[in-house]
Amino acid sequence: MGAFTLHSRHFTRFSPFISSIPLPKQAQFSLFLRISSSQRRQRRFSFSVMASATKKVLVPIANGTEPLEAVVTIDVLRRAGADVTVASVEKQLQVDACHGVKIVADALISDCADTVFDLISLPGGMPGAATLKDCKTLENIVKKQAAEGRLYAAICAAPAVALGSWGLLIGKMATCYPSFMEQLSSTATASESRVEQDGKVVTSRGPGTALEYSLALVEHLFGKEKANEVSAPLVMRSNHGDEYVFAELNPVSWTCDKTPQILVPIANGSEEMEAVFIIDILRRAKANVVVASVEEKLEILASRKVKLVADVLLDQASGHSYDLIVLPGGLPGAETFTKSEKLVNMLKKQKEANKPYGAICASPAIVLEPHGLLKGKKATAFPALCNKLSDQSEAENRVVVDGYLITSRGPGTSMEFALAIAEKFFGRKKALDLAKTMVFVH
Repeated sequence: MGAFTLHSRHFTRFSPFISSIPLPKQAQFSLFLRISSSQRRQRRFSFSVMASATKKVLVPIANGTEPLEAVVTIDVLRRAGADVTVASVEKQLQVDACHGVKIVADALISDCADTVFDLISLPGGMPGAATLKDCKTLENIVKKQAAEGRLYAAICAAPAVALGSWGLLIGKMATCYPSFMEQLSSTATASESRVEQDGKVVTSRGPGTALEYSLALVEHLFGKEKANEVSAPLVMRSNHGDEYVFAELNPVSWTCDKTPQILVPIANGSEEMEAVFIIDILRRAKANVVVASVEEKLEILASRKVKLVADVLLDQASGHSYDLIVLPGGLPGAETFTKSEKLVNMLKKQKEANKPYGAICASPAIVLEPHGLLKGKKATAFPALCNKLSDQSEAENRVVVDGYLITSRGPGTSMEFALAIAEKFFGRKKALDLAKTMVFVH
């Protein structure tokens, strides 16, 4: 099974202007731009930015961290404009997360000891959560966060294993991954809510609740209006916990000789949540997932400034056959895919051989449609791009399977998309078992 690496880079929408300007807390500054008109008149433009307006967030990671819970939190909070620092509690920046995913942090946890954060969010995964708990520097940072009345949060195993062990849930309602509920009940008032909020602490259950959890954190930091603004383009589902469904037309069996061989191309600007959902879930299902860079090097910079390092370059991957080729979205990434003659030829051969292929978000409209890969097929895509589909009759569905083609809408449909792929290869029961294990369905 291949592995790929994620390098996280934090940023804010204002950082290009203020990164080199030392400002005291609460200070304001004005930036003046002089622009010459055709009549050579000069105008002065100014704007003021509160130095404290950008919310600072810490996401600690360790070997054995659940990558979905880390990446979804980072992605969603950066969409809201937060300055997210990913900090390794290991001796080095790179950590080996679950399911063959490697993440390279922005900093070591020791570098963050004196920084004031508006939020600290702990991902789960084992043994990652236990390593977080055993990190004395992190424990001190989070205890100070709690003592000073600032927001702290955890998901999956981390509420019970870390926050509970540190005594930070006493008298609080909290939730966690189901198999840790007994441990949690000894340190908190245990709840089975998908996301539990009690004062300045937010907790959640697992990978399948990571989007809900992340949006709850956005609401705490920025308010309901911002949370709704971030949520809309994610294409979230409203019936959290219900069984996933997908529309299927012209059903055929997706068969393979042994373990499904699945190719996931990535490029600069690929949507990291969609890529990691697909890779994580299909590796959980025991498929062999190969991540291939369509760029000239293995490292790519994803849409929310997370660096991914592929297993191989597309040139190396193109010499093999696959039971499925599936494209994540992200508009710049999709535009690179559609310009890749090698990738497009691979997709065309896949279609001609009656073998499965698929795409999510921007990629059905930007890659598959222009190259005739949706001809005679029903499909869906990111809502704002569905007008590019020649047949939009099934576009309102969250996931559409038409024979050997599968398409979906966006980050908020990624879990359903990956589970539908798992179902086509492994059957409904296994896919539902995966969904329950990840706390996506009840």
